[in-house]
Amino acid sequence: MNLPNKLTMFRVILIPFFVFFVLTDFAGAASKWIALGIFIVASLTDLLDGHIARKRNLITNFGKFMDPIADKLLVCSALICLVDIGRIYSWVVIVIIAREFVISGFRLIASDNGVVLAASYWGKFKTTFQMVMICLMIADIPNKAVSVITQVVMWAALALTVISLVDYLWKNRSILAEQK
Repeated sequence: MNLPNKLTMFRVILIPFFVFFVLTDFAGAASKWIALGIFIVASLTDLLDGHIARKRNLITNFGKFMDPIADKLLVCSALICLVDIGRIYSWVVIVIIAREFVISGFRLIASDNGVVLAASYWGKFKTTFQMVMICLMIADIPNKAVSVITQVVMWAALALTVISLVDYLWKNRSILAEQK
């Protein structure tokens, strides 16, 4: 197993620890900061594994399969935990997770047709805003300005989720047309 794939698996391994600390007071007031640190490390492995794989030509079928799954597991786990602790609206999480299911299904259809669909810039912006939003919501800093920023980032992440979905489906509509 190469380094990028090890980083992907490390991200998956971090998820239960993240969930544990975000949902418990095991370490007292430090629990949320430990959870935030774990989330940031896991998020950075996402950037790092792709960069290393492309730079060193270490792209594998395992990585192409597991990397997006690891990303979805991390983000969806975080969002579900944030609903549980009352920091985000459940309907926002449903929209975000639904988008991921639609795109995953769409990629499966494309794969059956021998087409690999690359992530778009909209998708990358969406992911960045979602991860920043999650970090702000985990930190839950009791400051009016930070609360406003958190809400703005949440609405931006939601808008980018919808925009990236529409963009993705529009750019790749020919794949759906082939399924008729």
